Amino acid sequence: MDERISRFTNWDIYHELVNEECNCPHAILGLHDVYDDQIARVYRPGATSVWIVDANDYSRKDELWQDAPGLFARYFEGKQYGKYVLEFHYPDGSCVTTSDPYSFGPVIADFDLHLFAESNHYDIYEKLGAHPMVIDGVYGTLFAVWAPHARRVSVVGDFNCWDGRLHSMRVLGSSGVHELFIPGVGEGTVYKFQIKTRDGQFIYKTDPYGNCAQMRPDNASVVVDLNKYQWQDKAWMDKRAKTDRMDCRKEAMSIYEVHLGSWKKPYGDDYGFLNYRQLADELGEYLTYMGYTHVELVGIAEHPFDGSWGYQVTGYYAPTRRYGMPDDFMYFIDHMHGLGIAVILDWVPAHFPKDANGLGRFDGEPLYEHPDTRKGEHPHWGTYVFDYGKTEVANFLVANALYWIEKFHIDGLRVDAVASMLYLDYGRDDGQWVPNIYGGKENLEVIALLQHINQVVGERNPSALMIAEESTAWAGVTSPVDLGGLGFLFKWNMGWMNDFLEYMKLDPYFRQYNHNKITFSMMYAYSENFIQVLSHDEVVHGKCSMFNKMPGYDDDKFANLKAAYGFMYGHPGKKLLFMGQEFAQAQEWSEARGLDWYLCDVPKNRGVMEFVRALNHLYKENGAMHVHDYDPMGFEWMDCDNAQDSIVSFVRRGETKKKQLLFICNFTPMWRDEYRIPVPCKGKFKEVLNSDDIRFAGNGATNPEPIKAEEVPYKGKDYSITVKVPPLSVMVFEYDYVEPKKKAETKSDEK
Repeated sequence: MDERISRFTNWDIYHELVNEECNCPHAILGLHDVYDDQIARVYRPGATSVWIVDANDYSRKDELWQDAPGLFARYFEGKQYGKYVLEFHYPDGSCVTTSDPYSFGPVIADFDLHLFAESNHYDIYEKLGAHPMVIDGVYGTLFAVWAPHARRVSVVGDFNCWDGRLHSMRVLGSSGVHELFIPGVGEGTVYKFQIKTRDGQFIYKTDPYGNCAQMRPDNASVVVDLNKYQWQDKAWMDKRAKTDRMDCRKEAMSIYEVHLGSWKKPYGDDYGFLNYRQLADELGEYLTYMGYTHVELVGIAEHPFDGSWGYQVTGYYAPTRRYGMPDDFMYFIDHMHGLGIAVILDWVPAHFPKDANGLGRFDGEPLYEHPDTRKGEHPHWGTYVFDYGKTEVANFLVANALYWIEKFHIDGLRVDAVASMLYLDYGRDDGQWVPNIYGGKENLEVIALLQHINQVVGERNPSALMIAEESTAWAGVTSPVDLGGLGFLFKWNMGWMNDFLEYMKLDPYFRQYNHNKITFSMMYAYSENFIQVLSHDEVVHGKCSMFNKMPGYDDDKFANLKAAYGFMYGHPGKKLLFMGQEFAQAQEWSEARGLDWYLCDVPKNRGVMEFVRALNHLYKENGAMHVHDYDPMGFEWMDCDNAQDSIVSFVRRGETKKKQLLFICNFTPMWRDEYRIPVPCKGKFKEVLNSDDIRFAGNGATNPEPIKAEEVPYKGKDYSITVKVPPLSVMVFEYDYVEPKKKAETKSDEK
């Protein structure tokens, strides 16, 4: 051994390399200046010889000598090498030439690490993870991962035969972030992080910030370049950037909730999936025909188990590989925007699964999850709960929300299971939860995190639709953060959904005794910015499809279902309907099979589908149905007290006196002829939609001619009309509001 090499080599670090515990490999490996000279060191177990080669003159090279097992080194008098590559020779006669990973300086700046530690690095996904790039003219991939408890982290993959000794990462200061630029590694490379824990165990983890993964059941990460896709939605994004947050509340939102894997299957393949690009074309055409304004995607982030529907996530920064690559998903969103359809994603910051390759015990100890199982696990779901108070974990979630909105042009996030996050005792018995510092059950760290997320998203993307699935009566879910609210833009109306479905399930005879279930929602309709939802959760696991929730024989079910949808669309609040329910699918939904599309050729099912289509178009084209969803002036009961007849009527008002709408809903199978309905003004009332219309497979009992209001006071109104009311039906009449004439003053009045 050259004595000079031995004298200038830190053998403690070498022994850490050999024992696979080194977290500062750059301190010994690479080309180092020693005063006016140089020492080159390379650690490559298994190589027979290693050569250093001048990158500017490949004919000039020198062999490094193996001074210790796996360690090749050479002392050079003077500065003989600048930019160089390494040439490795192996016993099988193969030779590999590559740049030296340990010749590159740190890429992630101290300022990035500082912001990350503060939970304020909103683009941290641009730093952590795997990012193809060019450094000093050398193409490769920068790998970075946060693993503060690890003794050593190494990148392993096909490119190094999964040998963790070859690409040990350096830790950056006290941040716990490990980083390594590996030359020659590019898109399509399969990799994981090999982590040596404090107790000496080796574990293999998927990249928490990885942008792509293998197709399940394989679970390694895959290097991709998210910057190469050429977006075509500039006009859409420009308009989105100019849209005021408050204006979003006035827009039409008719949301089609979709599980992409089961919306439609490839022909003859019950177990396969359509690609994002195929889905973009076929689903986009269907959404356009049906008149939906938004599509909400169930379970897009990478997840190992199909039966979780994407709600147990292992890859928070990776669109699931089931339907293609990330650029395919970008095409899907791009295509939807070209059709004028906004895209909402389900987002799951409430919990994550315990899969060995995932976030759980990431570096051998609780890292992303709370270390106290009373706060770090969901006993009913068998999953971990994020440590929301840890700044780096909070940053992971804040940046993830922004990642989907900004990197993938997603228009909104529906935040799943918010109630489970807000309450420390959610799903837990006494003794299984820890009160907050004030002795209460509110999770103060979650409140702060949700406010942080909604505030940052709102500032950077004012029109992003942040939607909460919050199933309790938590106050201020959609109130602004500066007023003490959580800052969401919308909230799912779970109370309305439960009452409404309980009412619709009843035999019509018993509805008269449960009339408040259909009217009570207006008592709290303006307490939050609600979305009326009939979601996937209501049509699985023995709950029946929407069609089979309805009472009676099949004809009654079809009529009931149309009446239900008509009332839902008339009720204040944005709309969401899960796939398959728009054409009255009889089967419950299952992620394992496609929808029963053949039913669209059955007249009665087609009738429901065409009725929903008509509702969507009526809804989009009439501001009365959406402009004042959250303003009491947009809705008024005409008659909500007629429990015996189970008929309700109400009006919806827009921004003008023109094209206001009157809804009449009959929830009994009784025919009503010349039925009197109070109306808000005189004028003509023209029927624009009737669920009993023949075009909706009804019986054709419509009101074809405009009906003139009579000055016949009824139920507190000065005017009323008489109409034909078909059984189990919804009718919509358009009218222009006419101001009543003021009564002429008389002398007696003056007195």
